[in-house]
Amino acid sequence: MRRYLIWCYKTAKEALDRIDRYYTQLEIDQSVLDVLRDCPAYIASGAAGKDFVKRVDDFEVYMREKRRNVDAKKFNAGDGKQLSGEYVYLRERMRAIEKAIIRFLGRPELARIHQLYETEMTRRILEAREHT
Repeated sequence: MRRYLIWCYKTAKEALDRIDRYYTQLEIDQSVLDVLRDCPAYIASGAAGKDFVKRVDDFEVYMREKRRNVDAKKFNAGDGKQLSGEYVYLRERMRAIEKAIIRFLGRPELARIHQLYETEMTRRILEAREHT
């Protein structure tokens, strides 16, 4: 029972994270962009400064594209207002699995499973050889 609930948690969390993690990334990306825009190199007018400005501007374009793509997955017609049926299903499935874990294994076990998941995802990031 425990292994199955862990598998359910993992698969549901991964599916939900495939959407939600991008909003966290965008928040961090915006912070990075703000710092880059304040750099003296961004303001500089020399050749190196122009290359730096282009790279910063390209990063902003990348961020806009990332938001457009993830909004299309989370919202109907990417409108940013009405959640898509798929996203609502993933979110509610995750909640149902967490309730099942509490019911069958107890609240402390939900916390342990959550920690196992976070540890595993962090391990994967740190051990990754290539960034895709």
